[in-house]
Amino acid sequence: MKIKCLIVDDEPLAIKLIEKHIAKIDDLEVVATCSNALKAFEILNSQPVDLLFLDIKMPSITGIEFLRNLKNPPKTILTTAYRDYAIEGYDLGVVDYLLKPITLERFLKAVDKFFGETVKTASPIKETTTNEFIVVKSGIKNYKINVKDILYIESLKDYIKINTANSKSITSKYKIGDIEGELNEEYFLRIHRSFIINSSKITAFTVNEIEINGIEIPIGASYKENVLHYLDKLKNSK
Repeated sequence: MKIKCLIVDDEPLAIKLIEKHIAKIDDLEVVATCSNALKAFEILNSQPVDLLFLDIKMPSITGIEFLRNLKNPPKTILTTAYRDYAIEGYDLGVVDYLLKPITLERFLKAVDKFFGETVKTASPIKETTTNEFIVVKSGIKNYKINVKDILYIESLKDYIKINTANSKSITSKYKIGDIEGELNEEYFLRIHRSFIINSSKITAFTVNEIEINGIEIPIGASYKENVLHYLDKLKNSK
């Protein structure tokens, strides 16, 4: 079952940004959004909510006041443009405190806290002995991915985003340098500090970029010599 999320914020653009971030995590779904605490109270009393994204600075009742008066509040991640409320928020047992504008990287860390994951407890990626697929941990689920279906892998600093042939992407807490060492170098090529590609999926290329499934991926300066050497062999292969 997916984690049901409620977003409470009086800024429509802030709601859209959080919705965009949530859409990248398969285990989360937005069940409702609203712009004030009164409406949020009605929603919480009418349907189950597992995770609340709550703005602090709102008209009439602040997010802190609202949270303090809930008898059984769901797990809550506070969102605000103001740093001054951080200590008060943590006193209420919130999961995390996000400063606007909320980056994807910081959002993922907050959700990671919600899931109760740490890098030390379990490796998010496990290889099989045949190397035909990998098992990737994202949120509360483990995903089995056939390596032949991987198009490319993108680095998000402490996370990676695995893009597959079926248009599905999975975000996992893992560093791109670590996953690079676990993939078969015969098929996977590091072309940029932020990208690893499945070389069998290349559809077009220039000296500056590689195209996979209509996506143009840049070739990093420090990787160019090795990548161009590979592409040169590709052009001359029969």
